[in-house]
Amino acid sequence: MRDTAMLPTRLDLATLAAAYRNGLKPSELFAHLHALAAADTHHAWISLLPEAELLARARALDNQDPASLPLYGVPFAVKDNIDLAGLPTTAGCPDYAYAPADSATVVARLLAAGAIPLGKANLDQFATGLNGTRSPYGACRNALQPDYISGGSSSGSAVAVAAGQVSFSLGTDTAGSGRVPAAFNNLVGLKPTCGLLSTRGVVPACRSLDAVSIFALTAADAAAVFGVARGFDPDDAYSREAQPHGRRFNAGQPFRFGVPRDTQRAFFGDTHNPALFEAAIGRLESLGGTRVELDFGPFLETASLLYGGPWVAERYHAIRDFIEQKPGSVFPVTREITLGGGKASAVEAFDAFYKLKAYKRRCDAAWNEVDLILTPTAGRHPTIAAMQADPIRLNTELGYYTNFMNLLDYAAVAVPAAFRPDGLPFGVTLLAPAHQDGPLLELAARWQHSTALPLGATGQPLPEAAPPASGVPDGMLRVAVCGAHLSGLPLNGQLTQRKARLIGAVRSAPEYRFYALAGGPPLRPGMVRVAEGGASIEMEVWELPASEFGSFVGGIPAPLGIGKVRLEDGSLVCGFICEGAGLEGAEDITHLGSWRRWLASRGGN
Repeated sequence: MRDTAMLPTRLDLATLAAAYRNGLKPSELFAHLHALAAADTHHAWISLLPEAELLARARALDNQDPASLPLYGVPFAVKDNIDLAGLPTTAGCPDYAYAPADSATVVARLLAAGAIPLGKANLDQFATGLNGTRSPYGACRNALQPDYISGGSSSGSAVAVAAGQVSFSLGTDTAGSGRVPAAFNNLVGLKPTCGLLSTRGVVPACRSLDAVSIFALTAADAAAVFGVARGFDPDDAYSREAQPHGRRFNAGQPFRFGVPRDTQRAFFGDTHNPALFEAAIGRLESLGGTRVELDFGPFLETASLLYGGPWVAERYHAIRDFIEQKPGSVFPVTREITLGGGKASAVEAFDAFYKLKAYKRRCDAAWNEVDLILTPTAGRHPTIAAMQADPIRLNTELGYYTNFMNLLDYAAVAVPAAFRPDGLPFGVTLLAPAHQDGPLLELAARWQHSTALPLGATGQPLPEAAPPASGVPDGMLRVAVCGAHLSGLPLNGQLTQRKARLIGAVRSAPEYRFYALAGGPPLRPGMVRVAEGGASIEMEVWELPASEFGSFVGGIPAPLGIGKVRLEDGSLVCGFICEGAGLEGAEDITHLGSWRRWLASRGGN
């Protein structure tokens, strides 16, 4: 066994990969990690792979090229409502335990990529709760301050990562279970678009709303794991393919973000978090965002449906036979909540479906104003003692900013924001429409590097890492415009109505003649490429969803069309071109090199 002083001091993917390239063997690392996990005092684990089996898995990689597998020798934890062949699945209830013959689809994908699981992580029983105290295996203690809750239900999954025992972990997130523990343990928590990670082999909570979540030390790591774990599963009725996401949040690209109105922000008496959230708003502004205050009422009304409506019946449905036969085996608070789901009627279910449709229409209207929304992840951070004394009310508070997410089919990433004066972490959540997972992770990476906070509870600094890649095409096309579609001119609405955004002002290569065409309104120019005697023309480049491009092109009248325009930097981009026959009666304005300049010369537009 290698001296532990030679082991990596942090387990982010970039550092671990470098250690393997420099000669570290997986068996050396995993002997150390097994000992760490076995000595854990936070109640993070329910079961560990036997050391001999764990080391056998690691030794199988010892003589392989670390570059041969995307997650070569990466340690991870599996929430114990997700099947891992070789260990029982308990869902936090010993009497419910069963031995799965196969690993869940998402686990199998990670194993095939070279990742190695240490074991099964603690959780709020049957994934019912956001606090981490509802487990017969012990209330999971916060990785930074053990008297405080870890957050749940994916409690052990978060604590194992924060404590430096694994590089990443799998949780589930139906109501906030992948975001609240991330915030309370200073981690990145990806709540992906529902269906992008298969839930086959996962004990359901609310099957129609469940999502497998990822906890990681960095946004780049979460993106890498997501890229491996994602994929359509024909054996999961709720699985779906990732769709083009439609935008990016790269540096230098402005965006608009929504925040709840000040009167709709809830911190439940906490005195530190309001100022920390305001500082988080300022940080997002420094990354290129413009804040827009939104009416958060529809989101809160949606959130009230999750436990105040018939979706609790899905929790009852998932374990109906077990809880009816062995009610005493279920944690008291979990039993009370779950049995309540058996009382919902079909009429109440349809009432709730109709309300949800109406709420979603109102909530989705926000995407006409903003590109993403920023909220606190949780209003306050209770102690374990306080949570156990008042389990229902305090757990409800924890869902204030999270319960609406899957009902509305949104994607979200929880990110660390600051440390409070009392040493507890404070986190925020970035959320956007479905399939925006990649852009959110890109922004989360920029956010994380702007905070320079340490990793989890390890005290280790954030590593330098390449920006995460989503692996999913963005589905956007760029088009260069030179006339009435320019910003502020009469036809610009044909772009903005199709959710296009301005990339920037450019110039064409000096190989075009420029004309003011006859006819109108609106007045229109024509660019014609020539072998000699051309000039550089002022243009703008806009980006719009590929799904909108056909209707945009379909509205362009002859003699104009869309072809390829060469820009000053030599690149080619879709742009307006003009048929030669359309130049009859046109005025040559090449010497001006600008449509705006020609408009000004004639006194208007």
